[in-house]
Amino acid sequence: MIVVTGATGNAGRELVRVLAAAGEPVTATSRNISDAEVPDGVRAVRADLTDAESLRPVFDGADALFLQNGGASLSLLSPSDLLDAAKAGGVGRVVLLSSQGVATRPESESHGGLARAVEDAVRESGLEWTILRPGGFHSNAFAWVEPVRAHRTVAAPFGDVGLPTVDPADIAEVAAVALREDGHVGAVYELTGPAPTTPRERAEAIGAALGEPVRFTEQSRDEARAQMLVFMPEPVVDTTLAILGDPTPAELRVSPDVERVLGRTPRPFANWARRHAAAFRG
Repeated sequence: MIVVTGATGNAGRELVRVLAAAGEPVTATSRNISDAEVPDGVRAVRADLTDAESLRPVFDGADALFLQNGGASLSLLSPSDLLDAAKAGGVGRVVLLSSQGVATRPESESHGGLARAVEDAVRESGLEWTILRPGGFHSNAFAWVEPVRAHRTVAAPFGDVGLPTVDPADIAEVAAVALREDGHVGAVYELTGPAPTTPRERAEAIGAALGEPVRFTEQSRDEARAQMLVFMPEPVVDTTLAILGDPTPAELRVSPDVERVLGRTPRPFANWARRHAAAFRG
């Protein structure tokens, strides 16, 4: 059995679907998950990554674990305690969804520091491990759903700065391979899309998927910062804006790892936009 944490998130939800379609027994867990949110045959269990005891029943009979780094929430629990609970339940292999920031922003506690601590715990756990380090997700564009529905507009800073964001479906497929197949133990995979795209280009791709124009408005850094501070801590906002506006060469690099693992090129943003056009149509 494979346990998927963060099973209602963008990558976790896709991974549950991929594993269930392959006939794998799956336990999907998150804080508020329900049976209605998982495919038939998947066991849905509410549990909290900050409470190792709540996870012990989840791990009983499991042999593999997909673990999201959990960001700040996982810092409330010793990652080694969580991994010990997994081992006690029978888990022998863990695939960790970490962050590109471990390598590109190690000085940032919000983007590199917390994720590095979880990676270190995984390496020292005695389990077979694989670490996935994605950059930005295509699905971050879901933040534009409401203005696109209401006005067919997108507002974002740094309209012509491109980043090679990755499709959560590709992350899920790479994770499924690492969970189910040999040959990936001890590997660290950097996951990106096939090419950088700018916010302006992503807005155009959403418009093409809808069959009507979506107007792009460029925000100033200050405008974007004020908007982001409403729902994100200040250190996270400042590092995020630095990545979006002044990415490092490593953050601009297109990684070959998705193609190396899956044998095909990563899905471009336009493909993601077409698959999720209904969310923007309104």
